[in-house]
Order: sequence, then C-alpha cells, then structure tokens
Amino acid sequence: MRQHATVREVAADTGLSIATVSRVLNGQANVAPRTREVVLEAVGRLGGQGQRLRADPGAIYIRCPYLLDEYFGPMVSSVVETVELHGMTAILNAGKAARGSSALSVLPGRQSVGGGILILPPESGPELERLRDRGFAFVVLDPRTPPPRDIVAVSAAHTTGARNVMSHLVQLGHRRIGIVAGPRDWLVTDARMTGYVAALADVGVLPSPDLLRFVDEPTVEQGYDAACALLDQPERPTAVVGFNDKIAVGALRAARERGLRVPDELSIAGFDDTTVSQATDPMLTTVRQPLAELGRMAVTMLIRMIQRHDLDARHVELATDLVVRGSTVAPLR
Repeated sequence: MRQHATVREVAADTGLSIATVSRVLNGQANVAPRTREVVLEAVGRLGGQGQRLRADPGAIYIRCPYLLDEYFGPMVSSVVETVELHGMTAILNAGKAARGSSALSVLPGRQSVGGGILILPPESGPELERLRDRGFAFVVLDPRTPPPRDIVAVSAAHTTGARNVMSHLVQLGHRRIGIVAGPRDWLVTDARMTGYVAALADVGVLPSPDLLRFVDEPTVEQGYDAACALLDQPERPTAVVGFNDKIAVGALRAARERGLRVPDELSIAGFDDTTVSQATDPMLTTVRQPLAELGRMAVTMLIRMIQRHDLDARHVELATDLVVRGSTVAPLR
C-alpha cells in the first residue's frame, strides 16, 4: 500500500481541479461539504489507510516588506496568481510591518510551508545563507544586496536597461546629464550606475560628481528634492535620468516650478515603466521591467527547487526594454 498520494493524483481521481483539492487539504472553508468528502475519500483510497496526504509541495510564503504600489503590486499579484495556478496556497506578508517580522526564523520548522519567495529582502547574504542551511527552499526576487552564489535569485537586466536609456540621451546630443540614483546600499543602484557610466564613456564623457545625487528612498518627494539640487546649479543639466518613474515625476515637478519646458528645455527619463509613466504630461521615456514575468519566473524556479530539479543557472536576469515617449528630445543649441 502506498504511503502518500499527490495532489495531482487526487485531482485526477476525483475530476476536481488541483486548486480545489489544495483548498480541502489546507482546511479552507470555501469548499462544499460533499466536495470535501470526495477529496478525503480519495485521499484514503489512494494514500493508504490512516495515512495523511501531504500537500504537494505545500503553501508558499511570499514576503514583500514594502508598500504594494505600482512597482511591487504587479510583481506580488503575479507571484500569487502563479502559485495558485499550480494548485498551491499563497501566504502573503507585505507592507512595512513585514520588515520587523520574525517569520523567516520560524519558516523552516513549519511543515505546512513548502517554500518562499522573498522580494527585495533587507536581510544580508549571511542571513540568507543561514535560512538556506536550515533546509528552507526560497527564491530571492529583485535582490537588494548581492545574493550569495548558490542562492537562487531572479532580477531584471538593470545594467543593460540603464545603459540603453543613457545611450538614448547621449545619441540625442545630451552630454551634461543629471543622475538621480537609488539608495547607496542597494544592488540595483550599483548595477544601474554601471550602465549609466558605460554609456557616457562610449562618447568620452566622465560622470561629474555635481551631476549625481543619491536618495534614501526612491519616492516622488526625494526625486523632487534631488532634481531641485541639480537644476539650481549655475550650469544646469540638459537632461535628468531618474532611478525610477517616481523619481522622474519628482523631477518633472521641479522643472515645472522653475519654468523649464519638458522636453524642450529639459529632457527627463525614468525606469520601470509603471503606470505613472503614462500619466504624466509629457509621458515619460523609461525602461520597461517585466514585473509580472519576474514573479512568474521566481515561482517556476522555486517549484523546480522543491521538486529537486537541477538548476544550472541560479541567478537569472530577464531583459528590459527602452520605451521612448515624449519627455526626451535633443537639447537646445
């Protein structure tokens, strides 16, 4: 007699969906009594008398310790939808309160949780290694710090995206370009700075310290403050490239307050291609990140880990695309 049956086998035997079988196994209330009976009968028949069906692979813990805005929202939604498409339950821990959560320390001991997706985790590399060493399967989505070599991570091609948007400005004729970079301790800030500098170097331009500002958080307000500092210089930049679309929106506001016409007197570009990039006037030139696909890829990698498939590539980068809109033109001569 077999000791265990899988969720898929029970679904096939009963004619029910994997999602429905998973809801029964996880004790959720939104299941008809007769449906619950059918599933439990199949469990006993397929799994053996007195044996408990093991959820395959179990619930997936999703942690995003940030506001679910136009950047994190699509990513998290994609993760949850993909988890449920695989017949699993998603446990979501989101918002700033999640930063102080002790959930990561107890996850390895929870048999009902099969793995996790950690989005831009603030934990250091050694902390993530300790979690891995305790046998907990997880994928880092959009790593905040350099992930250890054997930690599975999914991100966008930030360096290439930054190089492309800076090359676009350079090809238009801009040479004095202000950069509003992200938090200094974020991996993505380093990656994008590498791309920006490489595009400038292609035309023999060295980045000027007076044209570089860092923010503590990539918000509209901090983008505005940084852009004000750039635009109030005696020799202001002819273009500003922001760490993200929110930063670019802040730069638009700073330009408008100073009577600068965008794009005629100042070109502005962002990053991410979130919904805000098309809500501005003019609409923003930006770099599109495949936010939903990043979420789907992270779940796919996690399931492969749980099922003990070989992973030849543990750090995966998805391509970005330059989206040229009305906020960038050649500089005035």
